[in-house]
Amino acid sequence: MKTSRVRESLLAGARGLYLTVISLAGSITLFVLSVVSIALIPLGIGVFTTPVVLTAVRKYATLHRLHAGEWADVRIPVPYRQEPARSARGVAGQVERCTRMLKDPATWRDLEWLLVNMTFGVVLAVLPPALILYLAYGWVLACGVWKPIYDAGGGEWFAFIHVTSQATAFAAAALGTAFFVLGLFVNRPLLRAHFQLSRTLLAPTATMRERELALRVDRLEETRHDAVDSSAAELRRIERDLHDGAQARLVAMGMDLGTIEAIVERDPAKAKEMIARARQNSGEALTELRDLVRGIHPPVLAERGLGDAVRALALRLPVATDVDVDLPGRAEAPVESAAYFAVSEVLTNAVKYAQADRIWVDVHHADGMLRVAVTDNGKGGASIGSGSGLSGLERRLGTFDGILAVSSPVGGPTMVTMEIPCELS
Repeated sequence: MKTSRVRESLLAGARGLYLTVISLAGSITLFVLSVVSIALIPLGIGVFTTPVVLTAVRKYATLHRLHAGEWADVRIPVPYRQEPARSARGVAGQVERCTRMLKDPATWRDLEWLLVNMTFGVVLAVLPPALILYLAYGWVLACGVWKPIYDAGGGEWFAFIHVTSQATAFAAAALGTAFFVLGLFVNRPLLRAHFQLSRTLLAPTATMRERELALRVDRLEETRHDAVDSSAAELRRIERDLHDGAQARLVAMGMDLGTIEAIVERDPAKAKEMIARARQNSGEALTELRDLVRGIHPPVLAERGLGDAVRALALRLPVATDVDVDLPGRAEAPVESAAYFAVSEVLTNAVKYAQADRIWVDVHHADGMLRVAVTDNGKGGASIGSGSGLSGLERRLGTFDGILAVSSPVGGPTMVTMEIPCELS
């Protein structure tokens, strides 16, 4: 028990020393850089430097959160707003990113934390190693080191003891021992207090949570409208396909059958010809109905799941397509359907517009997220913009809290990544 307490106290002292150095060097440096960079925004320079510096601040704060959980069991949630799936490029993108980070309340709380961490945080972090080091320094003085120090400058202050003789040196050693014993009991609480102080600034506040909930509600309302619009558009498509396709053929077949009924006795040859045409129309109508059903919910998707449905899609493509599927179960039917039609649209775009001769599809599930990546070696240049098919696809995935990311430099390759939160059964 005593050995364990000593070990924990020494470990807390070592961690406190590390935090002291890091809090002074890291917090001061990042705070100064942040202030200077923000001050340079009116000159235009800060627009480019501020996102870089603030990203470094966030990584530094995230590392502190990690230490808080591992060393003191103090959980500090990450409050940063999620990066959008897409953003503008060039100068416009830098301005957008800088503005977005400065509007995030967590950014300013990080800067407040840097200021607190380099002052009060350092005080709490330095006490554990100090209580340990006082023991060693007290006994070093007691072993005779006090005398050359006294001869050189008139003595040494050890806490509140002025060491000017062997007796006061032994008193310093005794006080150092007392400090060490005190550290056995308070070093871990002091380390925990350091992280709890950080938690008051690094954790999301109630106001921030309310703001995030409000943004979440707005997002849900937007995706609900998108879902309603998509459903209405799908119904119109089905109605149009029925009217222009199968329905027209069935009407023509009915008219042919009526004509056949009227002429079958006086012109059997003509009736036989029209029967063949009616049979052809019925077959084409049946094919169109099957295609329509497949467009609503493919049978292979319902029967065999997303993996086999994507493989079936790949087999129908005129381009060589490699499909890699790692799904230990099946997602809910709406999620599978959304993912299937998203992959179908991306593959169609790759064949139709990208002029690719090779496509790779990767489908897997990890960390509660269904991830699909479609890569082609085409000419590139795809983007999520107003009026593009990818923009509509992004809105439809948003109905399921999904996201879409596109990497498509001019000249290729193009990678379209989709993520949908879901659980497999």
